Amino acid sequence: MLAKHSALSDWLDYLETKHPKAIELGLERVAKVKQQLGLNPTFPVIVVGGTNGKGSVCAMLESMLHAAGYRVGCYTSPHLLDYNERVRIGQRQASDMELCAAFERVEQARTASHLQNTDSHLWGKDELSEVSLTYFEFGTLAAMQCFIDQAVEVAILEVGLGGRLDAVNVFDHDCAVVTSIDLDHMEYLGDTREEIAFEKAGIFRVGKVAVFGDMDVPITIRAQAQHIGAQLWCLSEQFSFTAGAQQWNYHGVNNTRSALPYPALRGAFQLHNASAALAALDALKNKLPVSMAAVRRGLVEVVLPGRFQIVPGRPMLILDVAHNPQAARSLAQNLTDLPPCKKTFAVFAMLKDKDMASVARALKGQVDVWLVAGIAAPRGATTAELSSVLYADGVKCAVLTFVTVTDALQYACNEAVENDRIIAFGSFYTVAEVMRAQSMLRLI
Repeated sequence: MLAKHSALSDWLDYLETKHPKAIELGLERVAKVKQQLGLNPTFPVIVVGGTNGKGSVCAMLESMLHAAGYRVGCYTSPHLLDYNERVRIGQRQASDMELCAAFERVEQARTASHLQNTDSHLWGKDELSEVSLTYFEFGTLAAMQCFIDQAVEVAILEVGLGGRLDAVNVFDHDCAVVTSIDLDHMEYLGDTREEIAFEKAGIFRVGKVAVFGDMDVPITIRAQAQHIGAQLWCLSEQFSFTAGAQQWNYHGVNNTRSALPYPALRGAFQLHNASAALAALDALKNKLPVSMAAVRRGLVEVVLPGRFQIVPGRPMLILDVAHNPQAARSLAQNLTDLPPCKKTFAVFAMLKDKDMASVARALKGQVDVWLVAGIAAPRGATTAELSSVLYADGVKCAVLTFVTVTDALQYACNEAVENDRIIAFGSFYTVAEVMRAQSMLRLI
């Protein structure tokens, strides 16, 4: 076991190698360690799942609740540059010391030999074996430990993968939000939108409000809510919004919030996300009242890097973690809504287990020069794989290949003129590498 004051990087290296699988869905193992730790939050908890928009809804909830004066804990994933981004308390990233202390607590509970003695029928036959946790499971427990230690007044937890069997779902919560459903992680969640929706709906709770932020409601979302007795609130049914030129209005179950500023987060679908966040606040209004002033301030001040993020300067640089077909279509629409430019360079890198063809197809009409790069990760697609996808889809414009994302970005910066734009997309890895390279390339 690591020493108490090990560096955070040492802990992360340890967690990456401790469990034999990077992803292993299921709640039994994480529930054992949760019980040993005694992690039973007494503050309200909001859980946010969905295919796209989870990060935006979490960020808006965090911003509005913070503006209302609450001490907010927010757990999201993945991170872009530093692990600390995943755990925020009072809009401050958790420190290395706080995270290491929480990791130590989780490790002690995970390896405790008396863990199995608590309840033999629950823990199994081997009384001396330790409980194995994945990187994400370990981090989820540590985040809640931080929130309890720091006495937050409300916690927002973003689902990592799916919902029903995701580690976040081990915690009971007061409201669940599912933002949208599309095809992603099909090797774990199913081959159809209905199958994926069933997994996402696994975060619903008996008698609690379940918010669905997409106008196209899968049958399995309705069926699961009815089966367990959750109160299902769907966009365009129980709540909705109307958009004006400068402001927008939210219409809730029993109230209306009028003359709202557009969220600081850019993109065509952010009013869907903002409405889902406001519906969640409506569901918790008796426990967590939020004034109109706090809502307005929260929408104006919300920040979420890597989601249609426009970096100041010329040529325009746009960062977007879009890595599935729905997100790519949204990115394409957002680009269409921008003023026209002379030429668009696309720094494009993805993981090979994603739907590379559909993502590329969604952006095909927006790109003049494809700069295809490799990702230094085990699941990274090669430049040959990405190029073949583009050619197979009939791309006629230039397709250039680069060893790294940084190399591709360097080329774009050298070739693009003031009225051109550069988009970097396809993965969190892609955006993260661009962010690291920005200062070197003098883009900010």
